[in-house]
Amino acid sequence: MAGTNTSVFDLFRVGVGPSSSHTVGPMRAAAAFVEGLKAAGLLSDVASMRVELFGSLGATGRGHGSVEAVAAGLSGELPETVAPAAIVATAATARATGAIRLGGVHPFAFAIDDDIVLDGNTVLPFHSNGMLFRAAALDGRKLLDQRFYSVGGGVIVAEDEIGAPPESPPVPYPFATAQELLATAEATQSSIGSLMLANELTWRTEEQVRSGQRDIWAAMQDCVRNGIAASGVLPGRLRVRRRAAMLHERLLSESADGDPLRAMDWVTLYAIAVNEENAAGGRVVTAPTNGAAGIIPAVLHYLAHFTAHHGDNDVVDFLLTAGAIGILIKRNSSISGAQVGCQGEVGSACAMAAAGLAAVLGGTPEQVENAAEIGIEHNLGLTCDPVGGLVQIPCIERNGVAAVKAITAARIAVRGDGQHFVSLDTAIETMRATGADMLDKYKETSRGGLAVAIVEC
Repeated sequence: MAGTNTSVFDLFRVGVGPSSSHTVGPMRAAAAFVEGLKAAGLLSDVASMRVELFGSLGATGRGHGSVEAVAAGLSGELPETVAPAAIVATAATARATGAIRLGGVHPFAFAIDDDIVLDGNTVLPFHSNGMLFRAAALDGRKLLDQRFYSVGGGVIVAEDEIGAPPESPPVPYPFATAQELLATAEATQSSIGSLMLANELTWRTEEQVRSGQRDIWAAMQDCVRNGIAASGVLPGRLRVRRRAAMLHERLLSESADGDPLRAMDWVTLYAIAVNEENAAGGRVVTAPTNGAAGIIPAVLHYLAHFTAHHGDNDVVDFLLTAGAIGILIKRNSSISGAQVGCQGEVGSACAMAAAGLAAVLGGTPEQVENAAEIGIEHNLGLTCDPVGGLVQIPCIERNGVAAVKAITAARIAVRGDGQHFVSLDTAIETMRATGADMLDKYKETSRGGLAVAIVEC
């Protein structure tokens, strides 16, 4: 069944900011292109290269660091292991020398600001985040041409992979819709998290799944700590002031007496800390994207600090349940802001976080599905209109608001009986249809909405 061979580890990946689609994806595509040259024995023959970024990638590539990400990928770096400072250093060296070391071993002339072309007016057929890589020999002979698409969450698809059947073995509990997932949960008397765990055992041992999820949680916690510790302004011409450290100091200094909503202030802080780190190009976990990376960590921190459910098993159950919702959204709609707007990023993360929290709070599968539906329903139509092409305004605050909304959605759902008028499947389909109707200027191009309403100083 298409889409059910997606692992939860495909949705939660350690990478770098500021964008999973526009930074992580292009870096992975560049590295994959280099691997293709190596596999064909052509790496040492490369004398020139041209990279073209189309559609949303071309429109906001400067603000999202796409050019620098491609240069790092061509140099052999990968988003899960690269030091954020190395991305900046690689680009600086290339600009200074007019050359790059392909795959870290083969030097050749490469002017990154000329040989990486941003074409925001051309959209390739499969996805608005399209890329074309061309390598040639000294005599002009074509060595390799390859197209890639960054489809959301840092995942890339090569053109020759489009429509190809999955190579991995089938999972024991396939599902293409929430209705099918609920039916399987009912038939097996299982939670959504336990069904997902059984599916994950297709690729990993149970200890590998659990330790991997604990590692994801640890990376999220590191990101929050790093965001709180940092100060100053974010990169880019907007010079947005980092607020997490200041908010943290104020929360520590203020009395909590008589303020029943104080926990929400902390939740907002956690989300802002993550998204400031992301905007600064720091190490984050795509959850399921970088633009929405603060929501799930913030809700997990709420779980750990403001509820009685904070053990390792609770965290794993949360992430597995959230992953099931992410798989459904990715299969039947999109998590890409360039494809459906920010409803696909923040809306998806809000739904995933709401479902994960509902599950750990003791919700039934029906209540978990209800929580996810509420999370999506109240983000429908959300545009992706980053000011200046930077993942800062309104993205950072939007994560804080959505994290609180996810907690509200989960609490509404677990106090109900799971019965509701709008199904999760309907909400996901509505997101897809709304994204299809949305004008391109509202889909991560910085050509509409707040991106043009705000006058940059």
